[in-house]
Amino acid sequence: MRLSRKEVGKLGETLAAEYLKNNGLIIIETNYRCPCGEIDIIAQEDDFIVFTEVRTRTGNIFGTPEESVSQSKKKHLIDTAYTYLGEKGKLQSNWRIDFIAVELDRNNKPSRIEHYRNAVEG
Repeated sequence: MRLSRKEVGKLGETLAAEYLKNNGLIIIETNYRCPCGEIDIIAQEDDFIVFTEVRTRTGNIFGTPEESVSQSKKKHLIDTAYTYLGEKGKLQSNWRIDFIAVELDRNNKPSRIEHYRNAVEG
């Protein structure tokens, strides 16, 4: 069954959250929104707050998930992370922005999940 873009994105975010949990991170929040932008997953790993952008693809026609994060998107992620930290009174916290690439096969099963730590320098 062919999924809509929105469904593909939601499935990718669900798979990414499971991946993070299976690797010891605690999910704090998903789909955080503010005027600056959105962060797909906010998690805790040891003393780090981890902001995670998830990109999901069902094929390479539009490029790989890694190729889909523009400089503009990176800036929005940084601005959104700072907004979140300010709202929560955690500006002095250790934090990083990670990226998770998810590729789905024709049956909408994950064929690849790749986690890039500290993918965006803030």
